[in-house]
Amino acid sequence: MAGRGGSARGGGRDLTVRVRTAKGRKLSSTLWLQRQLNDPYVARARREGWRSRAAFKLIEIDDRFRILRPGAVVLDLGAAPGGWTQVAVERVNALGRRPDRPKGRVLGLDLKPVDPVPGAELLQLDFLADDAEAEICARLGGRADAVLSDMAPAATGHRQTDHLRIVALCEAAAGFAVRILAPGGAFVAKVLAGGAEQSLLARLKRDFSNVRHMKPPASRADSAEKFVVATGFRGGGSPGGSGGCG
Repeated sequence: MAGRGGSARGGGRDLTVRVRTAKGRKLSSTLWLQRQLNDPYVARARREGWRSRAAFKLIEIDDRFRILRPGAVVLDLGAAPGGWTQVAVERVNALGRRPDRPKGRVLGLDLKPVDPVPGAELLQLDFLADDAEAEICARLGGRADAVLSDMAPAATGHRQTDHLRIVALCEAAAGFAVRILAPGGAFVAKVLAGGAEQSLLARLKRDFSNVRHMKPPASRADSAEKFVVATGFRGGGSPGGSGGCG
């Protein structure tokens, strides 16, 4: 039943999967499990072989903004469990399945190990570590065409604190992106609604020709998450910055 997902009615009967509160399981855990069992995106991800429902968020973003073109070089920050990496591999033709189109490359990073994704190179690495930039540039073999970030710090449960923490992480990812992106490149990152992202948006508008927000249909309606999509990187890196992939 879990694979069906969603709520439906048949013969007048509610087909929503309900989870009993088990001994030792918190109510919040029970509600999360019930939501997962009834989430059509979770069911669809299982059917189609995506590692997480988050894959559909990137699919929906890319369907709108056309960031992941065949032949592109992509860096996926915070790649675990690999759903975004899978999408990037498919869309940039990293496996070469479309011989009539250029073959792209995908590099995924995460603090914890990620199971292999065919067509991608994966590194267990903190992108903020002192030697990370040199390692990433060496692996990429040059500049990236897109930097993706679905990263989020562990939630505290305090909405404003979580908002400030994810904006800070997004700012760090953006600072990293402008040092390794090729001119015309794109940056996509998750943030939470809350008002503290104005400095982030100001920086992105300085470095990119177009900056938009998007809440993909795959994002849960009760979630504060949204995605900032910056395209048309102006090049030259961050003012006063150093480093970069050549």
